[in-house]
Amino acid sequence: MASRGSSLRKCMSSSSFQGRKKASETGGGGPDGSRRSLSSSRSMGLTGERTVKRLGLSKALTVPENTSIYQACCRMAAHRVDALLITDSNSLLCGILTDKDLVSRVIARELNLEETPVSKVMTRSPVFVLSETLALEALQKMVQGKFRHLPVVDNGEVIAILDIAKCLYDAITRMERAAEKGKAIAAAVEGVEKNWGTSISAANMFIETLREQMFRPAISTIIPENSKIVTVSPTETVLEVTKKMFESASSCAVVTVDKKARGILTSKDILMRVITQNLSPNSTLVEQVMTPNPECATIDTPIVDALHTMHDGKFLHLPVLDRDENIVAVLDVIHIAHAAVATAGSAAAANNETANTMMQKFWDSTMALGPNDDDDEARSEGSLKLAF
Repeated sequence: MASRGSSLRKCMSSSSFQGRKKASETGGGGPDGSRRSLSSSRSMGLTGERTVKRLGLSKALTVPENTSIYQACCRMAAHRVDALLITDSNSLLCGILTDKDLVSRVIARELNLEETPVSKVMTRSPVFVLSETLALEALQKMVQGKFRHLPVVDNGEVIAILDIAKCLYDAITRMERAAEKGKAIAAAVEGVEKNWGTSISAANMFIETLREQMFRPAISTIIPENSKIVTVSPTETVLEVTKKMFESASSCAVVTVDKKARGILTSKDILMRVITQNLSPNSTLVEQVMTPNPECATIDTPIVDALHTMHDGKFLHLPVLDRDENIVAVLDVIHIAHAAVATAGSAAAANNETANTMMQKFWDSTMALGPNDDDDEARSEGSLKLAF
C-alpha cells in the first residue's frame, strides 16, 4: 500500500455501459431523500472553461438492481472505480452506489453482502448533468449536494460518471486566474505611485491584505471551529472504525500513535482492501489495510497548493497539522473544492473593488495637478495602461 504523493510534507511519524440507459428527469430521492434528479444546461462562463464532455470521461459501470452488494463491489474493484450506476428491469437508470454508501449503509450496519441486493442500499434517482455542462457548474452541483459523483447525460442517454476529482483542475485554474489578476492590479498600483509620485499607502496596504487573504488564502481560513476528526488506533478493527465514521458522518479516519498521524483509512480503502478481498471487518485490524504516512498539509498551506496536492496525488482527503504537528482537521475534496469556488468568486469581486479604488485615487491625483500645460504634459508622459 503506497503512501500518498509527495508535493507537500509527509506526516512524521458489469463492465462498460450496457445498452441505452435513459435518464429520468423527474424528482426523486435516495434512502435519505437527499438527491433529486435535475437537468442542467450550459451556462455562460469565462472564455476557455471546459465542458464536462472534455474531461476525459470513462464509460459508466452499471449493474442490475438485483445484483448482490458483494458482486457489485467486485465489479468496482476490477475496474478500479468507487461508484457504479444501477439499472432497473427496463435497463433505465434508477440509482447509484458509492464507496461511502457501502461504508455507512452496509459495513457499519453489518449487512450480509452476498444476500443483500444493491437496490436496498443505493441512492435512488441520482442528480445528473448534461455533457455540455461547464465543469465548474458540475463541480458546484456536487459541492452543493455534498456528493462526489454525477451521471453524465448526452442526447438522453447516460454515458459516464463524473468524479469530482476530474473538476479539480478547473477549480485550480479559476483560483490561479484570480490570483494573477490580483497581481496585475498590485503592479498597476505601484505604477501609479511611481509615475505620479502620489502617496496611496492605504491602497497598497489594501492590496497586500487582499494578496494574502483573498488571492492565496491559507487552509486555516476554511477550517471550521469545531472540526470533527475521527481518530483511531492502529489496533482497532475495521468494523469499530467504520461505526465511528458513520456516527461522525465522515468518509475517513486518521490513525494516530501518540497523537501523531501514522495512517489514514478511507471509504475507498475499505472497499478495495477489505470488502473485495473478502476480509472480515470484525477481525481485520486498521493497521493491516490503512494507507501509512498520509500526505499532510499545514494550517499555513495555501488552499490552491492543497488542491494541487490532492489533484496530483489523486486522493480525496488531506489531514491538516498545526505548527506543533498536531492534527486539527481533515479536509475532504468536497470541502476544499467549495472553498476554491468561493475564494475565486470573492477574489473576482475584490479585484473589481480594488480596480475601482485605484482608479478613484488615480482620478483624484489627476485633478489635484491642475489644468496647466506642464501638468498636461506630465499626465501624458505618466499615463498608465491597466490590463486586468
